[in-house]
Amino acid sequence: MIAVLQRVTAASVVVAGETVGKIDAGLLILLGVSATDESVDAEALAEKISKCRIFEDEAGKMNRSLIDVGGGALVVSNFTLLANYAHGNRPDYLAAARPEKAEGLYMRFVSALGEKVSPVEHGVFGAEMKVMMEGDGPITIVMDSRVLIGKVRKE
Repeated sequence: MIAVLQRVTAASVVVAGETVGKIDAGLLILLGVSATDESVDAEALAEKISKCRIFEDEAGKMNRSLIDVGGGALVVSNFTLLANYAHGNRPDYLAAARPEKAEGLYMRFVSALGEKVSPVEHGVFGAEMKVMMEGDGPITIVMDSRVLIGKVRKE
């Protein structure tokens, strides 16, 4: 799984003109599920994100986590994070999980994160979504679950 975390003061997602998810201060998380991902990826990533110290403390240092600040999370599925852009000018998405697998793992991630922080809102899997956010910082981090659970060899 690949997650792009954006620290926000507010974020929302709209489907067919209706707001389906909305948070105040916290994290907007774009989540891509790869064909090789399993439940352990969702759980490891949710754990790491909930404890990632990217919020400022009283001294202005990024020393507080989403748990510490009581922030919310808005999770939006995004298969394009698995784009292969190495050849030609049109990316392919062959590394992304098929929708029937991806949706289950996406919802497992939402659930695992919801066990650690509240509120956790989410978009509609597979829908055309409009995502709005007010960035805070800007602070943007990319996480890959393969790194967290040792699937990628260190060189």
